[in-house]
Amino acid sequence: MLDVFSWRTGNGRKIHIMLEETGIDYRLHPINIHKGEQFTPEFLALNPNNKIPVIVDDDGPGGDPLTLFESGAILLYLAEKTGQLLPTDPVGRLKVIQWLMFQVGGVGPMLGQAHYFRGYTADPVPHGIERYTNEAGRLYRVIDKQLGDHEYLAGDYSIADIATFPWLQGHEKQGQDLADYPNIRRWFDAIMARQAVQRGIKLLRDDPGEAEVPHDDKWRDIMFGAIQYQPR
Repeated sequence: MLDVFSWRTGNGRKIHIMLEETGIDYRLHPINIHKGEQFTPEFLALNPNNKIPVIVDDDGPGGDPLTLFESGAILLYLAEKTGQLLPTDPVGRLKVIQWLMFQVGGVGPMLGQAHYFRGYTADPVPHGIERYTNEAGRLYRVIDKQLGDHEYLAGDYSIADIATFPWLQGHEKQGQDLADYPNIRRWFDAIMARQAVQRGIKLLRDDPGEAEVPHDDKWRDIMFGAIQYQPR
């Protein structure tokens, strides 16, 4: 049994989808990041970087308990633990890891900045909006080109696709139209049609979240600032 501490963000949904795809047993613990629950002493003991997701596996390597944070590391761990969604041949494995790192190092951070500058700043910053909207478009073009030659990012459906898909769900918030990226549109629809993906993106949907918290200065500090708050 896996304990999963998460919320319904792009990085959280990566793990939610992976859990449903692999069929591993888990308990889901919601961490409402809009209320600052990521700053509780209990959660910081799991991840000092105060970010979701985190997993705790009582049956880790060698049978010892394992606590793991960072969504990319968790995807790799679950793929290796279950023997699913990561090739065993060295070249295929490295191709998947390459595109996983592309998501972790580029897609997530840059699209996250697009979300911030386009929708969450109290005072709009035109240069920031332009910079990260353009960078989002560049990354979409890279992905679209890759998907023009491959059914999925690294050939077969893998953790690279699971990592990337949730971030592209917010394409409108990033100033992107999937009609401009026909290969992404085909890939996106194929992944969205998977039953495990549909179950994964529904997890925590019914939990109260962002809508009940006013987007005031305190909320912005909780979500984007450097100050650690106690939950509301």
